[in-house]
Amino acid sequence: MNRILRIDLSKEKISDEKPRRDWALKYIGGRGWGARKIWESGIYVDPLGPENLIFFASGPLTGLLVPSAGKMTIVSISPATRIYADSSVGGAFGAELKQAGYDAIALRGISKKPVYIMIDDGNVEIRNAEEYWGLGALATEERLKKDIGDEGIYVLSIGPAGEKLVKFACITSDYGRNAGRTGMGAIMGSKRVKAIVVRGFRDIPVADVDRFMEIAYDSFNSIYENEFLDIWQRQGTLQVIAWANERGVLPTRNFQETMFEHAEEIGGDKMEEVKTTDRACFACPMTCGNYCVIREGDTKVVVEGPEYETAAMLGSACGIKDLKTVIKANNLCDDLGIDTISSGNLVGLLMEAYERGILTKEDTGGIELKFGNDEALLKILEMIARREGIGDIVAEGVRAVTEKWREVKPFAIQAKGLEQSAYDTRASPGMALAYATCDVGAHHSRAWVISKDLEMQSKWTAEERAKLVIYHQHIRPLFDCLGVCRLEWIELSVDENIYADFYTAVTGVKTKLKKLLERSEAIYNLTRAINILKGMSREDDYPPERFFRDPVPTGPLKGKLLQKEEYDNLLDTYYRLRGWSSKGVPTEQTLTRLGLKDVALKLKKSGKIQDVSLD
Repeated sequence: MNRILRIDLSKEKISDEKPRRDWALKYIGGRGWGARKIWESGIYVDPLGPENLIFFASGPLTGLLVPSAGKMTIVSISPATRIYADSSVGGAFGAELKQAGYDAIALRGISKKPVYIMIDDGNVEIRNAEEYWGLGALATEERLKKDIGDEGIYVLSIGPAGEKLVKFACITSDYGRNAGRTGMGAIMGSKRVKAIVVRGFRDIPVADVDRFMEIAYDSFNSIYENEFLDIWQRQGTLQVIAWANERGVLPTRNFQETMFEHAEEIGGDKMEEVKTTDRACFACPMTCGNYCVIREGDTKVVVEGPEYETAAMLGSACGIKDLKTVIKANNLCDDLGIDTISSGNLVGLLMEAYERGILTKEDTGGIELKFGNDEALLKILEMIARREGIGDIVAEGVRAVTEKWREVKPFAIQAKGLEQSAYDTRASPGMALAYATCDVGAHHSRAWVISKDLEMQSKWTAEERAKLVIYHQHIRPLFDCLGVCRLEWIELSVDENIYADFYTAVTGVKTKLKKLLERSEAIYNLTRAINILKGMSREDDYPPERFFRDPVPTGPLKGKLLQKEEYDNLLDTYYRLRGWSSKGVPTEQTLTRLGLKDVALKLKKSGKIQDVSLD
């Protein structure tokens, strides 16, 4: 289809864009389209200003009978990190958008009043949303479905945190699917867009239907025959709590420790006691989502989750041992509209600061912000989302916290201004490299190599580690370009080559996985160039101080920590294999090879590329 909905909120102008076919193919879709659009629209913008573009993009496989083809990627310049950012969301919004006749939505400008956007099978309206402003994200979705009179519509919405421009506000869809990371909810809030609603009934064209159905049959069969499907359907990602704890990489009490004595109480087995049903994203046989219900008196809390990252960051990282509290916190974050990873990371940091005497009750508004204090966790989350008291500072993110209380900087776990997600990497230099060189900051989405890295330990050379990280940084974002979830490949061994076959059948363009990976490499270099131009440097590609300074205190990895000289060598090797300079800047040869001559030219004009060498 290759159709982009463009909305200028300042001018209340709605238009369609039909991108050139060669452009559409070159950048694949999803993340790739978004990265290029951000580049073309201008990167030197106030992330919360009218000129910042926020781009919502499905992929060429989204909305089709491809395993878990409901993904959409949201791309912009982050208010938290002020560099390139993207965040993906599952559920079915992306699929419905395709069925409504659009591949992507491009929003810029700022509305004069709160609005929501209604996309009704190709017809688009900007509607008044003043009556929804102030509502939670979940409540907004429920109200919109009731007011429009159709439970079958799909909604993206923000909560109070997005309205109040919390730097790690998320965008919520499908009652609990979230574009959680990098502050996309704050950008929507800055534009005064409360929600985007979509309804569609159109067929999505497929070039070779017979071949497509043959591939679909084979791929779904391989999933249903996989021995690990059962545990994924029963526990989803929450099973990883036990895995991480056993291996000594579970963040505990703000990454001071790597094993949690109460891990069983917040893990998958415990979750099954309160689970009511499975939940699947569009066309997904894994059904890894879990609806959990807890009741206390007349109060009932329903949440989809918690996922591993949520349970680890709001659980063990904060010393919380009660799964019910984790579920309540998860529900609060979903409705208030804040990222559970950044929230848990920051609350854990505050708790450590409180226990060290850096923060006092005067700072916290009387809250005894100690590890394991359930009520304190729930209260501080509300304060952050509503910017009350100390929450107003924390709402600005980890950089603001470390600037306000400089003593906490040595134990702030972040990279590039993004709070790190839930794996301790003191015994995994490869995973440390993956976090540190991730183009959006310390996020696991780009390269999850910790399992293999722990297995190999000292048997690996720097080159082997770096090559694995680079491969993951190309193939995992490729799924975000195609508009599918990566879990079937990672966890259920779906052959990655099958996605190239799907792409060929859908688009009619013959390709192989190698070619798609080359395009993904180009997109990674494009986002790297954006970050370099935005001021990022080699110094921003390092793990947190704690991982070099404080050895793992207990467990199977006791005594482990990253070695500076070893990491320096690993980073040098990574840069060399990528075709980047020793300062981490893509060279002219590399960018030209990848078809990014205009990017190379801009880097040269800025003085970032001094020559074409790799020294």
